[in-house]
Amino acid sequence: MAKQNIYDNETFFSGYMELRKREVNANNLFEIPTLYKLLPDLTGKRVLDLGCGSGERCVDYMKRGALKVTGIDISEKMLEVARSENADPGITYLNMPVEDIDSIDEEFDVVISSLVLHYVEDFQGVVKNVYRLLSEGGIFLFSQEHPINTCYSGNFDRWTRDENGRKIYANVADYCIEQKNDHTWFVEGVSRYHRMFSTVINTLTDAGFRIMRIEEPHPDEELVKKYPDYDDLFHKPDFLFVKAGK
Repeated sequence: MAKQNIYDNETFFSGYMELRKREVNANNLFEIPTLYKLLPDLTGKRVLDLGCGSGERCVDYMKRGALKVTGIDISEKMLEVARSENADPGITYLNMPVEDIDSIDEEFDVVISSLVLHYVEDFQGVVKNVYRLLSEGGIFLFSQEHPINTCYSGNFDRWTRDENGRKIYANVADYCIEQKNDHTWFVEGVSRYHRMFSTVINTLTDAGFRIMRIEEPHPDEELVKKYPDYDDLFHKPDFLFVKAGK
């Protein structure tokens, strides 16, 4: 089964890192604050970060009291940044696809994944492996692109606009067709795997998880006054968060 490693594409990597340097982006405004809101107490916990990227979150987890953090990522470019800029004696970085965590033979109290699982074809396999790796009472917390977005392949106009160009609603097609959708983001051919919301939740419960919390972050009126471009998130959220317990 092919495993996507788009982050080691030089053009994609450069574009992505430049995007993350911007203070105002969806990650900083919505994804990271929601992730931290849902985090359990990490004091003395063994943490596994699936798709740790450049390691900033791993350092944050240590600062929040984690006993140890293991960060895995398929991208060697990302891990080079992690090892040089976000090293810590309590952090271990491993060059490994998320799909290969069945090779890990240790136990964790918290497994976290930030905006990675929509790139993974075998979601069911990953969920089963996370369940196996978690201690009893452990927490699985992840974010992904919202299913409303992953069903979009770029084959139609994403928005319907009024005569002034203002977005008035999002166009949705093929939501119930679960498939790989390719789109352009810095480079052509970036693959996302579309799964319905029900599939995401049922896969977790079928594996034995109980759903503790679901979040679909969106702006409030105050934030939109400050950053008007984000008013389109009233029509559809960018992200889906799920917190599940073993």
